[in-house]
Amino acid sequence: MNWNEIVAANVRRLRGERKLTQEQLAHDVEIDLTYLGGIERGRRNPSVAVVGRLAAALAVHPSALFDDQR
Repeated sequence: MNWNEIVAANVRRLRGERKLTQEQLAHDVEIDLTYLGGIERGRRNPSVAVVGRLAAALAVHPSALFDDQR
């Protein structure tokens, strides 16, 4: 189980469901667009603080970003 890939898939899915661009989400979370892209590709490991801000911007509980729905 690769947690970076799980978080990546959930962020991409939730962002798509909310019809947000990467630019919009990065702005809402106050992170750099390239950092968000790295998170969505599973290449960056977001801090707990960033996970919390992502969850808030996506209107979900932070645990939703770790849900392994495979």
